[in-house]
Amino acid sequence: MFGPDYTAGCPSCSAVADGFDGSAVHMANHDVTLHAVSRAPLAKLQAYKRRMGWKFPWASSLGKDFNFDFQASLTERQQREGTVEYNYRREPALPLRGLGDALTSQGEALVAAVAATTGTDLATYTRERPGMSAFVLEDGIVYHTYSTYSRGLDALWGTYQWLDRAPKGRNETGYWWRRHDEYGKR
Repeated sequence: MFGPDYTAGCPSCSAVADGFDGSAVHMANHDVTLHAVSRAPLAKLQAYKRRMGWKFPWASSLGKDFNFDFQASLTERQQREGTVEYNYRREPALPLRGLGDALTSQGEALVAAVAATTGTDLATYTRERPGMSAFVLEDGIVYHTYSTYSRGLDALWGTYQWLDRAPKGRNETGYWWRRHDEYGKR
């Protein structure tokens, strides 16, 4: 959601995170806690969290392997050499120019536009990937029980659940989503 070089969180990840606080009390009553993890410095995360009005716990993994271990972050070298394993498949090397349709059927222009809203370029932005993992603590041992990536996260985006049931469905036309405090701005 927020890479170390970003100046603002990813707008689509932010839209997903807008639903976290409302679910937290229900999950807590099932002994489940949601924690977000991003690679940006903690001070940046805390400032953005205040801007968005969020209360959920958000940790920084800057300088740690957590995001890399769960294929949610990759290095420039991995991106360039094509040694990326994401969403349970190997990705091709990043071409010298652009991504083509590697990340979206709408082409790289959409991804570049979203990257610009985070204050980064296309290559930097795409080194941070969406992912969700679940863990359980039993007898002092942490077990990894589940992960999903990419479109597997759509179920967590509450807005999509509503739009999928609206008369025109998602009715997406390009880059339509914003951070909740940016609607009306272009």
